[in-house]
Amino acid sequence: MAVTLERVGPFLWRVPRDARPGMRVPALVVADDTLMTAIRTDASLEQIANGATLPGIVKAALAMPDIHQGYGLPVGGVVATDAERGGVVSPGAIGFDINCGVRLLRTRLDAAEVTPRLPALVEALYAAVPTGVGARSMVSLSARELTAVLEEGAAWAVSRGHGAHADLERIESGGRLAGARADAVSARARERGIRQLGSLGSGNHFLELQVVDEIHDERAAANLEIRLGALAIMIHTGSRGLGHQVCTDYLAVTGAALRRHGITVPDRQLACAPIGSDEATEYLAAMRAAANFAFANRQVLAHAAGQTLERVLGMGPRDLGLACVYDVAHNIAKEEDHEIDGARRRVLVHRKGATRAFPGQPVIVPGDMGRYSYLLLGTDKAMQETFGSTCHGAGRRMSRTAAVKAARGRRIDAELAALGVVARATGHDSLAEEMPEAYKDVREVVDVVHRFGISTRVARLRPIGVIKG
Repeated sequence: MAVTLERVGPFLWRVPRDARPGMRVPALVVADDTLMTAIRTDASLEQIANGATLPGIVKAALAMPDIHQGYGLPVGGVVATDAERGGVVSPGAIGFDINCGVRLLRTRLDAAEVTPRLPALVEALYAAVPTGVGARSMVSLSARELTAVLEEGAAWAVSRGHGAHADLERIESGGRLAGARADAVSARARERGIRQLGSLGSGNHFLELQVVDEIHDERAAANLEIRLGALAIMIHTGSRGLGHQVCTDYLAVTGAALRRHGITVPDRQLACAPIGSDEATEYLAAMRAAANFAFANRQVLAHAAGQTLERVLGMGPRDLGLACVYDVAHNIAKEEDHEIDGARRRVLVHRKGATRAFPGQPVIVPGDMGRYSYLLLGTDKAMQETFGSTCHGAGRRMSRTAAVKAARGRRIDAELAALGVVARATGHDSLAEEMPEAYKDVREVVDVVHRFGISTRVARLRPIGVIKG
C-alpha cells in the first residue's frame, strides 16, 4: 500500500499524521533523494507509519537513512514512548538480536606492518573465534555464572580476565544495563545462551581487521587516538540465541496481552504492553539481561582477538597496544530524558538498527566487507531531532536469498581478494549473503547523517581481513 510522503527539508521527509488511520504522531525519515529511491522499494515506510500508532509515542516515529524492512518496526527505526501518556514497550520495535552492536579497537601497529602476515592472521582469528549458526562458546559457563553474566554484563568478563577494567569506561552504559534480571529470562533462552558466550554467530556479524584510510576530523581523531594508516579491529555481534529467544518469548506474551490492555496495533509484529504492566516489566528485565550478555560477548571476543594477534605476530600487549575506542549498542530500549513539547520528560527510546548519538559520543557505523566503515561523533542536533540517535550501518538493498542467487557461479572470496581483502567464512553462501552489492553504500548513508547534523565524520576504516559465520 502506498504511503503518503512529503519532503520537509534537504534530508528530511514526513509521513503526515493523517496518512494512516491510528497514527498518533507523524513519521519522519532522514534520507536524500538517492537513498529514498531505495527505501521506497520495500515495506519500510509502511512499517514506520505503523510504528507511529504505538500508544504513548511522542514527537514522531523516526527512520534513519539505512532503513530497510524488518519485523514490526523497520531496521533503522526509532520510537520513544512516555509512560505518563500511556506509553508501551514493544519487543518487535527493538528486535530479535538484542544489543546487536559494534566494538572498535585501535592498535599501535601500522596496517602495513601486518600485511605480509595477513592470511595467517585471518586464519588464526577464524580458528580462535567460533563462527556460524549454533557456534559454541570459547567460555564454559555454569548456570550460576550465566546468571552473573546476565546481570553484570561486560564487568563479569573483565573480572574473569577478559580485558581490562578501563574497557568498561569506553562501552555504552559501562557495558551493563541496570534493572536486568536473570530470572526473567526463560529456561529455553538460558539453554541457548549458556554455550554461546564468546562466539560471533552468523548473518551480518563479523570480525574485521581494518586500516584507518581517511581522517575527516583531526582533533576528534587525535582525542580518540585514531591515526592514519593504523591497524584497527571491528567486531559486530550481539546476544546470539539467548537474545533471539527472549524476543520470541515476549512477543508471545505481549501478543496475548493486547486485548487485556485494550490495545490495537495495525501489525501484530508490533505487539506491546503498557510500561509498568507485569508483561512490560518482565520483558524489560529480560531485554536488559540479554543486552548485558551481548556486552559480555563482545568483551570476550575483543580479548580473544588481541591474544590471537599477539601470538601470531610474536609481540606482547604493550607492543600491540590494543584498546577499546568505543562499543555501541543497536536493538535496545533505554530510559532517557529528552525535551518533548518544551519540557524534559523521561521516555523509553526504542532503537532498532539505530545507534545512540549523544553529543561527543563515538558512533561506529560498519559498512560492507568490500568497502569501508566509519567512526563518527554524536551531536547536539541529534538530541533535538532524533532522540540522540543516528544510523547503524549501510542497510541492506538485497535480501539474503536474492544475494545468494546473484552470487551463483561467482567466487566472492576471489572478488574480495582482488580488492585487497582476505576473507574467511563457514561456506560460500555465508560470503554470498553478505557480498558488498547486497548493501547500500555506507558512504552515502554517512554523508546524509553528517550533512543533516545528527553525527559527524571522524575517520573512515577500510577492511583488509574479514571473518564471518
